[in-house]
Amino acid sequence: MSEIVENPRRGIVAAVIGLGSMGLGMARSMKRAGLDVVGFDVASAAVDRFVADGGRGAATPAGAAENADVVVCVVVNGAQTEAVLFGADGVASAMKTGAVFISSATMDPSVARALSQRVAALDLHYLDAPISGGASKAASGELTIMASGSARAFDTARPALDAMAAKLYELGDAAGTGAAFKMINQLLAGVHIAAACEAMTFAAKQGLDLARVYEVITASAGNSWMFENRMPHVLAGDYAPLSAIEIFVKDLGIVQDMARSERYPVPLTAAALQMYLAASGAGMGRDDDSSLARLYAQLSGAELPGLIGERQSR
Repeated sequence: MSEIVENPRRGIVAAVIGLGSMGLGMARSMKRAGLDVVGFDVASAAVDRFVADGGRGAATPAGAAENADVVVCVVVNGAQTEAVLFGADGVASAMKTGAVFISSATMDPSVARALSQRVAALDLHYLDAPISGGASKAASGELTIMASGSARAFDTARPALDAMAAKLYELGDAAGTGAAFKMINQLLAGVHIAAACEAMTFAAKQGLDLARVYEVITASAGNSWMFENRMPHVLAGDYAPLSAIEIFVKDLGIVQDMARSERYPVPLTAAALQMYLAASGAGMGRDDDSSLARLYAQLSGAELPGLIGERQSR
């Protein structure tokens, strides 16, 4: 008779606060791995989607966190994370002693350190664990997670982390370290997207075949992951938001604030941030971050796929 192997994740309760494109995929990945997952989102339709997948839904963050071993918070920034923890119906008052709060929002490292101290005072664990990989990686359980926190926090969170991540980087025992690593990533990502959009629209201004530009550049030294990932949106003229302009308004703003406090120059970040701000001011804030190409087209008269009508309507 074959021996029955017990699933070590079975019986572990995970709450996910924030069921957007990232959080929903993370919740589904944990459920697929055998965790008991309950979700909450301010948009009831997002909760309904997760329940339709066989998950459990909650009416409040506190309701989701009751009896949870792990609470995964997938919101936009530090202020929203603080509200999830300590606001009305916040999870901190509902979590059981020894549970771990996994913070996945992008935020200033100093904010992560402050939240960690407040959580620790309640006999809870805080794992500073920002994420990278996009919605598709979240859905497949193949995120990159940049995490820092105590050994106990990692041990408690391990089943959830293993279910969500293909690459888990354990970056030390101090909250804030994971956040700092994420900000370095965001600096590069934001600048690379801006450079890709500038280059592709400049190619359009030269009258080049943009599909051939994409083919040649992705096989050449000038390629970047962001060029390869974002420029198909430009080629398709499809700016439906997978990652919005406002994300980089926020994130590059954080980088610039951090740099200013350290008296460190970040001229490339500053230039890219101005372009994201301009795109937001032009009404593209909720559109895909590849919309910087649209902004360049408006400024230069370059013609991009799908944008001739848009330019005439403005």
